[in-house]
Amino acid sequence: MAIISSHTLNGMNGTHAGGFPVRLINITKNSEIFSTSIDNNGRLEESVDLSLTDATDKFELIFDTGAYWHSFGLSGSDNQIISEVVLRFSMPSKNARYHMPVILSPNSYSTWSSQPE
Repeated sequence: MAIISSHTLNGMNGTHAGGFPVRLINITKNSEIFSTSIDNNGRLEESVDLSLTDATDKFELIFDTGAYWHSFGLSGSDNQIISEVVLRFSMPSKNARYHMPVILSPNSYSTWSSQPE
């Protein structure tokens, strides 16, 4: 089993960003692998069975941040227009940990990934 993990941080005030939906999609096979939420501490950790995938499959991790920013009164205003953050990547190792932290701001984000273990 592979592990998908993330840590989301609010770049406006330095706190953990949590409580919003996140989904993992295999875009090569057009199938949803999981749909869950980032916890209130800004953490995600999900086991993923990749036994039926190919090393060349492409995936999207979709963070639905619109409602999160809405809670700060920013949704729909000129101050916030990005409602989703989408990370597109591959998972060549079926038993690795794929960690992708994200620092969120209303109209930007920064991300990086760790190397598979």
